[in-house]
Order: sequence, then structure tokens, then C-alpha cells
Amino acid sequence: QVQLVESGGGLVQAGGSLRLSCAASGSIFSINSMGWYRQAPGKQRELVAGITRRGETNYADSVKGRFTISRDNAKNTVYLQMNSLKPEDTAVYYCNFLPYQGRYWGQGTQVTVSS
Repeated sequence: QVQLVESGGGLVQAGGSLRLSCAASGSIFSINSMGWYRQAPGKQRELVAGITRRGETNYADSVKGRFTISRDNAKNTVYLQMNSLKPEDTAVYYCNFLPYQGRYWGQGTQVTVSS
């Protein structure tokens, strides 16, 4: 049974930075593409960034140049470095496979950016 556990969220002022982590149990992590997703109040969940098993990355236009996704296959962990945060980045952030698999949604981690 694979579990994905997000951490690292918090309250930060606009312009600040946070680093999110997603620890995965199970051996399938290293052979799968992973993604960071977010859901703001009243909005649909959206893909923010993705990374293949080889380390190729892609980003939503809204975060390009500010967020960096990375992974450490030896640690079964994927990261999201978020810089120059904006109030519109406020959301619950989740990690999942890419494409996502519904049964693996975790609790997420709340990111709140104050203006």
C-alpha cells in the first residue's frame, strides 16, 4: 500500500519562501512521474508542477520561474521549493502520481501567503 505524506506548509508573507516535502512509502515511487497539486478555496484542484523519474520537469504558467520541483529517489521523496510567494498561492498542496491516482490523495499541507 503506497502512502504519500506531505509536509512543510505554513504561513508566510508575500515574497517569502517555503519548501514542501512529500514522503512516499512503497517501492513504486522511483518508477513513476510525480506531481504537486494545489486546491484553493472554491476552486478545482490543479497541477502545479510535475517531474518524471528521470528528473524532467514542467510547471503551470502561474508558478513558472518561482517554484522548483525535485526528487530524491533514494529517499522516496519529492520536494517543491516555492519562492516569491504570492497571496494567490494560498491553497492546500498535495502530492500524487502524474497522472494522479485518486486513491493516493493524502491530507495535503496548507500554505497561506499573507499580503
